[in-house]
Amino acid sequence: MATRYRATLAYDGTAYQGFQRQAGGIPTIQGAVESAVAAATGQAVTVIAAGRTDAGVHATGQVIAFDVDWRRGDAALLRAVNAHLPDDIALQDIRRQPGFHPRFDALARCYAYRVIVAEQRQPLERQRAWWMRQPLDGERLAAGAARLIGRHDFGAFGQPPQGESTVREVYLSVWDCRPAPHGVEWTYRIEANAFLQHMARRIVWLLAQLGRGALSLAEFEAIFRQAQLAQVKGIAPAHGLTLEMVRYPADAAAETGWETSG
Repeated sequence: MATRYRATLAYDGTAYQGFQRQAGGIPTIQGAVESAVAAATGQAVTVIAAGRTDAGVHATGQVIAFDVDWRRGDAALLRAVNAHLPDDIALQDIRRQPGFHPRFDALARCYAYRVIVAEQRQPLERQRAWWMRQPLDGERLAAGAARLIGRHDFGAFGQPPQGESTVREVYLSVWDCRPAPHGVEWTYRIEANAFLQHMARRIVWLLAQLGRGALSLAEFEAIFRQAQLAQVKGIAPAHGLTLEMVRYPADAAAETGWETSG
């Protein structure tokens, strides 16, 4: 009899057209994992995920589930599936959890977005961070990010699945800055109960305009409050975004590894 397995998945999204399986042999994360599980177990499965990341987006803490009849231990299944996965995708853990659903059981998703500010492009970061030449103002970034915390209509930043509201609740929205070899690295972290399509990347783009001085804080807030998608004219590159964690009711808060100030 098939058993529900829950697993944490990490991947480099560079070579894939997003998480969701597509027809015609287009490479996706879901397709690669389903092929690996089938090769390891001899059983066809459908992998479900906490969130469908876009093409080029990475993950260190994506959560997935699938049903399989496996008579050996969890550690053996982990090794078997990873042996059939490409080098840019790997299960980090796996365990049996009957009734678990990665999407519907989730309390929050946690994303990080990296920006490198430097005079010259940074080749080793070209698929990991958004490169900018123009400096960002930390006080402006922090002020804009703080405005997003709470329960709001985020319609300015994305579209919902058909029939759903654009109201979401953001628990964490902070920027951190540290020196980089030839400039500075900014990391934006956002945690919310759920995300609209492209929501995190549009938020980063608009905050970047604020940080560059292209928008005032009042203009930023007006765009946000209007909740009209057409008002946000750009989107941050996918390769700077990483899904770092998905939080569930049974997970202890102390295990999240997330700070609430920055």
